[in-house]
Amino acid sequence: MRHSAIILLAAGLALAVLVVFGDLAVVRAVAAFICIGAAALVPWRLHDVAASRDEVRVANPVEAAAVAAVVAGMPDPAVLLDRAGRVLHLNAAAAQLAPALRKNELAQFALRSPEIITALREAIATSEIRRATYLDHVPVDRWMELTITPVPVPTLFGGSDKCMLMTFHDQTPLRRVEEMRADFVANASHELRTPLAALSGFIDTLQGPAKDDVKARERFLGIMHNQATRMARLIDDLLSLSRVELSAHVRPDTLVDLVPIIRQVADGLEPLARERQVTIDIELPDTPVSIAGDREELLRLFENLIENALKYGASGGKVVVSLSQALSGEGAPEVRVMVRDFGPGIAPEHLPRLTERFYRVDVGDSRAQGGTGLGLSLVKHILNRHRGRLLIESVPKQGATFTAAFPQVRPPEAT
Repeated sequence: MRHSAIILLAAGLALAVLVVFGDLAVVRAVAAFICIGAAALVPWRLHDVAASRDEVRVANPVEAAAVAAVVAGMPDPAVLLDRAGRVLHLNAAAAQLAPALRKNELAQFALRSPEIITALREAIATSEIRRATYLDHVPVDRWMELTITPVPVPTLFGGSDKCMLMTFHDQTPLRRVEEMRADFVANASHELRTPLAALSGFIDTLQGPAKDDVKARERFLGIMHNQATRMARLIDDLLSLSRVELSAHVRPDTLVDLVPIIRQVADGLEPLARERQVTIDIELPDTPVSIAGDREELLRLFENLIENALKYGASGGKVVVSLSQALSGEGAPEVRVMVRDFGPGIAPEHLPRLTERFYRVDVGDSRAQGGTGLGLSLVKHILNRHRGRLLIESVPKQGATFTAAFPQVRPPEAT
C-alpha cells in the first residue's frame, strides 16, 4: 500500500501541474487520476486474496501440524492420504520403506504392489477397513501386513470427510518363527518315529517268526534297548530345551564353582572314554572359579561338549578340557572352558549351522553314535541364559575346539 500511495501522490501532482500550466481540462484530469488509482490498487487486492487463500489452506484441520506430529510419532510406517489417494503426511519409517512416496502425490505411483493398490481402491470406494499381506523383495525379502483405516476428519465448513491412514507391520519375524516351529515339529516327529518303527518291527518279529529263536531274540532285544534309550534321550533333550527356553529371560544369580562341575562330568564320562580308547586331559586351576549360573544346566552343558568330543573325535585318542580367564571383544573379563579333540575336524561350511536343532554333519554317523541332534542347540540356549557365548573352531583333519565363554563375576567392592 505504501507504493500505491506514492504512485497516487506523484500522479496527482503531475495532473495538477498540467491543469494549472497546461491546457488539460479538470474533468479529464480527474478521470485520469481515477484510472491511475485503480491500476495501482488492483495488484494489492489480488495479493490480499491470495494470502487469504493460503490462510484457509493452513487452517485445514487435516494439514495441521498436530496431525503431522501424530503420524510422525507412530512406530510403524504410516501414511495419511486424502480421499483421492494423495499423500498428506508420512513418517520417516514410511519414507524408508517406500522412498518414492512424496507429499501431494498419488500413493499408487510409489506403491506398485498389486495387493496394496487393490486394497487402497477398495478402502476409498467403500470407506471400510481393508487389510492386505504382500511380500516385499527390496532390499531383502520380508512379509508386510498393510492396514488401511478410513479416518473421519472435520472440514472448514462444519462437515466431515474421509482420509485414509495406511499402516505397515513387518511380519517377517513371525513368519520365521512359524517356519521354525513347523520344521521343529517335523524333525521331532521324524526322529521319534524312526526308533518307534524299529521297536514295533522287532516286537512283531519276536511275536512271530523269531518267537522261539533264542539267538535272534537276544540280538533283537539288544537293538530294541538301544532304540528305546535313543528315544528316551531325545525326549529328555526336548524337555530340557523347552525348560531352558522358558527361563531364557531369567539370568541365574547363584554363584557356582566351575572346577568341581567339570571334574564331576569328566569322571562320569570315564567309562565312555575307556570304551572309545580316548584319554581325557583335565587342565583346571587349583583355586575356585565362580560364575553366576545354574548347576544342573552347567552339568548338562559340559556333558554335551565333552561327550561329543569323545564320540566324534575318538580317532585322535585324546580330549583336552581346560579353563582360562580372558577378556571379551568388548574388554569385559570372562571365563572360558575349552573342550578340544584331535579327530577329523569339521568342514567350514558346517560350522555356522552346528547349533541348529537336529542339524547333523553326518546323519548316519550321528545316529550310530546315539546322538539326537539337539546337544549343541541345548548348549547354545544354556549359554544364552547365562549371557555367555559359544565359540567353535575347527580345521579338517586337525580336530575341533568348542569354547564356552561366561561373564566373570565381579568381586564385591570393599565398603
